[in-house]
Amino acid sequence: MEDTDEMCGGMAPMSMATLSVRPVAQGDAEALVRANLDSRAYHAPWARPFTDQDGFERWLARLATGPDVGLAAWYGPDDPVGVFTFSQIVMGPFCSAYLGYYGMRAHARTGRMTCAMALVLDYGFDQLGLHRVEVNIQPGNAASIALVRRAGFRREGYSPRYLKIDGEWRDHERWAVLAEERPGQRREPRTGLSSV
Repeated sequence: MEDTDEMCGGMAPMSMATLSVRPVAQGDAEALVRANLDSRAYHAPWARPFTDQDGFERWLARLATGPDVGLAAWYGPDDPVGVFTFSQIVMGPFCSAYLGYYGMRAHARTGRMTCAMALVLDYGFDQLGLHRVEVNIQPGNAASIALVRRAGFRREGYSPRYLKIDGEWRDHERWAVLAEERPGQRREPRTGLSSV
């Protein structure tokens, strides 16, 4: 899945080389491990991704055995911008998933994660058939909150002591977006609401 130099999934004009998003494959290990090592301080304290081949193998194996899809965004053929994981995908009448992600230090403040997020949401809604995507973000992670706002997510609530990270239960904000709510999509009227 590729984007043009002019638009990022209908969200924001960009001027950059082609950005692509694709499912993670075995051959991506070296580039992702290298980028994660380079981004260790940048990721802390929000994420602790794999930083060696064994960690990559364990992460990839979890993707193969559960209802999860791992994607990587690439600037050019082999420069990772970020990693995204749709997890706990439930179809049927729910059609929903959680989305976890992290960006790479080398691409910070370039707008590439905004473009990548738009492409990932297109993949989730158009390829996976999702209707709803939820992210959970620690309240102090201002960059991540700004990213999901740009992508059309809305804040749904606050979950005290939601996830155990680094041995401590951490509060999180819940953000979600529906297929028809993402930028560039026609909004359908909500039902069950009365106007006064």
